Amino acid sequence: MYNRIASFALVVKDYDEAIDFYVNKLGFDLIEDTVLSPAKRWVQVAPKGAKECTILLAKASSEIQEKCIGHQTGGRVGFFMFTDDFDREYTRITQNGVEIVRPPVTETHGKVAVFKDLYGNQWDLIEPTVVNKGLSIAP
Repeated sequence: MYNRIASFALVVKDYDEAIDFYVNKLGFDLIEDTVLSPAKRWVQVAPKGAKECTILLAKASSEIQEKCIGHQTGGRVGFFMFTDDFDREYTRITQNGVEIVRPPVTETHGKVAVFKDLYGNQWDLIEPTVVNKGLSIAP
């Protein structure tokens, strides 16, 4: 049996500013941008080469959703981006003005830094160690 997480929703303030951040600052691919209604779009982004999971950028449509923007995980790191070249990706995001919360360190599970997205959600950028089979970037 094979199951996987195909997408997860990230509540955003504005579709276009979120697309700009993920595509132009993080280097993600815009997978889909389909207008569903005057107020709603189906917008998916994913890191270049990603095959397993996309992020659905979901524009807040209520006051409750608006309050969650940037706080979807209660202030802790909630999103984890693996890379096969930490230095390349770290250089890219810092040159593009992405805010670094914690600078790079080498942990037992790999090289890691914490950054914030445009709304303040915290992400780990991780180059996993080969030894840690639970954190694999291999397909």
